[in-house]
Amino acid sequence: MSSPAHMDARLLRAFVTVAEELHFTRAAARLYVAQQALSRDVRRLERELGAELFVRTTRQVTLTADGERLLPYARRVLAAQDDLLAAFGQARPLLVDLNSPGPSTARHVLHRARELTPDCELMARYESGLTAAAAGLLAGRLDASFGRFAGLDPALRSGLAQQPVRYEPMAIALPEDHPLAALEKVPLSALAGETVYAGAGNPGTREWTDLALRLFEGRGIRLAPPLPPAVGEEEFERVMRRTRNPVLAVVGFPAMPWTVLRPLTDPVPLSPVSLVWRRGLTHPGLEALRRAASANAGGARGWLRRPAGAWLPAVDAEVMGASG
Repeated sequence: MSSPAHMDARLLRAFVTVAEELHFTRAAARLYVAQQALSRDVRRLERELGAELFVRTTRQVTLTADGERLLPYARRVLAAQDDLLAAFGQARPLLVDLNSPGPSTARHVLHRARELTPDCELMARYESGLTAAAAGLLAGRLDASFGRFAGLDPALRSGLAQQPVRYEPMAIALPEDHPLAALEKVPLSALAGETVYAGAGNPGTREWTDLALRLFEGRGIRLAPPLPPAVGEEEFERVMRRTRNPVLAVVGFPAMPWTVLRPLTDPVPLSPVSLVWRRGLTHPGLEALRRAASANAGGARGWLRRPAGAWLPAVDAEVMGASG
């Protein structure tokens, strides 16, 4: 490689994003730029360095040996730039994963955090599950997410920090003509013999499927077999209407048009939610998220109060008793 006297950080960010996505279209979408502009930036960086960074074919994009060598240095330069800007109140946008576009605990916390720090940009992303988001957090593609921290692989958890936010009571979405739909609340024992969808087969939501398996164990409730992950509410509704399986959810889950949502009881099962971020991350937006989460966890909302006799796996109780 040659040694240019000046290196444009924008070019390095373009390179790192393509290196993480290994796909120019996805990388351009992440950076909110046209694909042609992104390609020009990468080619300019290659000219300035005198090295080819990617092998491009019609089927895939891969890093060259020089690209592999540059990647850790580029990440360190960008991290140093972000730290410098944050130190002088010019923080880059904080990328916050909400899992899904609908109403949620995560969305409520994000909105409150935006009120607490109006001069800081907090931008929503939707990775559809904490397992999917965790890889993005560790790679620097995301900054914060929400979900069941105890359900992550220990290798992922080691690079992340978390703050308990809420115990969400769980619910069941039932077809309107299902026999249990007439009940105001559905006892867990009434689901014996049912086949319930809980994300099996979706690699991005393994923490949720694991929670469901723990809940169903010994109760005669079957986990619905894997389905191809449905992207978007319309596609999810189409697949669920076809299978007609009850769907495990939480009480704030927006019911699909042809279903009714009923809280589960006897005992009330809880879905633990944590705010999760990359260890070592400093950003005023993250501090605002943490303050917003703490405000809702205590006080009138009492998001971290556990109802007497509620169901929660021991591993989750242990994790929710600790913080990052």
